[in-house]
Amino acid sequence: AGNMRLLRALLGLWLLAQAARASRVRTRRELAPGLYEHGVYDAGGSYCQRGDVCCHGRDDGCTVPYHDTLCYCDLFCNRTVSDCCPDFWEYCLGIPAPFPKAPGCARAGRNFPTGATYRENCNLCTCGPGGQWQCEDHACLMDGELIDAVNRGNYGWRAANYSQFWGMTLEDGIRHRLGTFRPSPTVMNMNEMHMNMDSNEVLPRHFDAAAKWPGMIHEPLDQGNCAGSWAFSTAAVASDRISIHSMGHMTPALSPQNLLSCDTRNQRGCSGGRLDGAWWYLRRRGVVTDECYPFTSQESQPAAQPCMMHSRSAGRGKRQATARCPNPQTHANEIYQSTPAYRLSSS
Repeated sequence: AGNMRLLRALLGLWLLAQAARASRVRTRRELAPGLYEHGVYDAGGSYCQRGDVCCHGRDDGCTVPYHDTLCYCDLFCNRTVSDCCPDFWEYCLGIPAPFPKAPGCARAGRNFPTGATYRENCNLCTCGPGGQWQCEDHACLMDGELIDAVNRGNYGWRAANYSQFWGMTLEDGIRHRLGTFRPSPTVMNMNEMHMNMDSNEVLPRHFDAAAKWPGMIHEPLDQGNCAGSWAFSTAAVASDRISIHSMGHMTPALSPQNLLSCDTRNQRGCSGGRLDGAWWYLRRRGVVTDECYPFTSQESQPAAQPCMMHSRSAGRGKRQATARCPNPQTHANEIYQSTPAYRLSSS
């Protein structure tokens, strides 16, 4: 009988210990890290109010989305500031929040919390802790004030906001939208060709090549964010010259991509190149049409496109293609070449 009483006493003590331990166990919600350990993200935000929820007692399902987590709108969260929504105290209890509100920053009639960002053309702006926007100071490729100033004047042309340039810095524009290197001293010192005019010839004040040679001047191509103007301008000029010299019997639009991918001797593709190198390649190797070898290099950063069109000598200085067109829908892969480039007198 004594042993039975001892066992009952020990069992009772064990049950009491288990109950005490159970009472000390904290729920997963209580153990969760506080939402405000690193400051309130959005003290002015609408959470409980937006969801129109204020649950009585404890309701672990009484939540609304809060950035990348959840916040609570039940009365239990009033025991701790760790998981309440920022507007719980004001909306559900009608009392001020137990933390100071961040001042935030205003823009276009809206209030943004500290740390919020927005992009103003090419500059990123961040809402600072003092309630002031802190913006980068890059010169932008598109300048709205400059556009307006040009259009207020009488300059004979109008400026426009080209959306593909919006958001780019001037530095980005120079790096990606140009691409012709300065000529070498050797090229700059080329002998000039002098054209003698007859005494009765008069140069016109205005000249439009498209009006002079209708149907023989090609539309400009879009080089995208490829600093390959050295290839585009050479291909365009050569295309027009072939059309004019053939009196419109041949009007090929030559391929800038052929030059970008295959003229690699001291050239950098979509990262820049030299005009004299492009004209040397056009003379010695030749290129196909843009329809045969279309433009694909849109960016200067990715690896250069491998050359897909080579040529071989066909005798008497002429060359022929050694491969089919990269564009499988086109079969005409004639190689077009030029005579040596020359320099005109500045007079």
